Amino acid sequence: MVFGQVVIGPPGSGKTTYCNGMSQFLQLIGRKVAVINLDPANDSLPYECAINIEDLIKLSDVMNEHSLGPNGGLVYCMDYLEKNIDWLESKLKPLLKDHYLLFDFPGQVELFFLHANAKNVIEKLIKKLNLRLTAVHLVDAHLCSDPGKYVSALILSLSTMLHLELPHINVLSKIDLIENYGKLAFNLEFYTDVEDLSYLQHDLDQDPRSAKYRWMDKESVGNLVKLIDKSNGYIFASIEGSVVEFSKIAAAPVDWDYFRYPFPHFSFCAMCLLCLLISLTSRHQCSDILGSIQLV
Repeated sequence: MVFGQVVIGPPGSGKTTYCNGMSQFLQLIGRKVAVINLDPANDSLPYECAINIEDLIKLSDVMNEHSLGPNGGLVYCMDYLEKNIDWLESKLKPLLKDHYLLFDFPGQVELFFLHANAKNVIEKLIKKLNLRLTAVHLVDAHLCSDPGKYVSALILSLSTMLHLELPHINVLSKIDLIENYGKLAFNLEFYTDVEDLSYLQHDLDQDPRSAKYRWMDKESVGNLVKLIDKSNGYIFASIEGSVVEFSKIAAAPVDWDYFRYPFPHFSFCAMCLLCLLISLTSRHQCSDILGSIQLV
C-alpha cells in the first residue's frame, strides 16, 4: 500500500512551492519522497522531479500543433495522459516499494470540478497501483480579505471535493503575505474552520463592486422586459401594417413605444405565422399573401 498527496489549486496558489517544501520536510522526518510533475506548463521546477509529464507531452508542442490556447492545451494534455496511463504506471512502479508520492497537478481549476480527465487518471492509479491519496487543495490566503472572493473559494473547494471523491484538505497558502492586504474582519480561525458565514453579510453589503447588482430598479427591469418581448415576438402581436413595417421593427433598436402599441391580450409569434404561410403556399402565392397580410 502506497500513500501520497494530490496537490491542486488555482494558478498562483503555490502548488509547486508547496511540493518543494513538503518534500524537504518529509525527507527530514525520514520518508523517501518522489515528486511527480503532471503540469505540462510548469517548466521551472525547484524540486528534484522523479517523473515529469514533459517526457510524455509538452504544452508548447500541443498549442503549436493544434492551434490551442493554454487552457485548451492543458485539457488536451490531461486527455492524452489518460489515454497513455500505462506510461505513468510504468514510471511509478519502481517507486511503489518505499516512496511517499507527491503529485503536482496543473492549476487550471476546470480540470478538477468540470472535466473528467484528471479524475480518471487519479482513479486508474488508485485502482491499479493500490494508492491511498489525499487531495490537498491550496487556496491563496489573500482571498480571506475579500468576503466575496472567500465565499467563491469555498464553493470551488466544495465542487472540487465532490468531483474528485477523495479525502480532501483545504490549505490556506501564502499566509505570511496576508497582512499586506489589510486587517481581516475576523480572526484566522473563522476562515480556516469556515464558521457561520452569515457574519460576512455585513461586509458583503458594504462592497461597492456589488452595489449596482443589489437592487432591481424599474428602469432596468423595464429594459429587460422590452428585450425579452422583442426576442420572443410579443411586441409584434399588436402591429397593424404591412410585412415591410414588421420587418423594419424587427431590425430596429430594442426601445419600444409601449404607449403607442399597448400590450395585446394574447401573445403570438408573427414569425411562426410567416413560416406557416410559406410552408403551406406555393412560391408565387407567397408574394401575394405577404404583400397584403395584416398582423393582428
